[in-house]
Amino acid sequence: MNITIKTTKEKEIIDITEEIAGLIKKQEKGNGLIYLFTLHTTCSLAIADLDPGFEKDYINAFESIKPKTTFIHPHNPEHFPDHFLSSLVGNFLLLPFENKKLVLGTWQRIVLIEFNGPREREIYVRFLELDEK
Repeated sequence: MNITIKTTKEKEIIDITEEIAGLIKKQEKGNGLIYLFTLHTTCSLAIADLDPGFEKDYINAFESIKPKTTFIHPHNPEHFPDHFLSSLVGNFLLLPFENKKLVLGTWQRIVLIEFNGPREREIYVRFLELDEK
């Protein structure tokens, strides 16, 4: 199964926790792992705290670590920094669930981080059963 997330800004952080929790409730396994993988090279998936101001702080931090150099690859080098940030943050998550509920810490949320939007982002989703022997 795949899900689509529509981003609305060039740089954006979208909380997808409730959407993922809903997918877990609908599937048949009570306990296991959910694997999420973004099918793109200019966005990422992460676990983050969503305190007020979080999005702006993170985006400012990402902007401050973007490489500032001349890029030589032929495929639109202007957005190489977005590819770099996506690689740095990561493109997949593997998360536990028990009794059809995500196992997350108090402040943890699942987020999609958009580096080159707005776009429609596709996330590959699979459920893995755990052998609890």
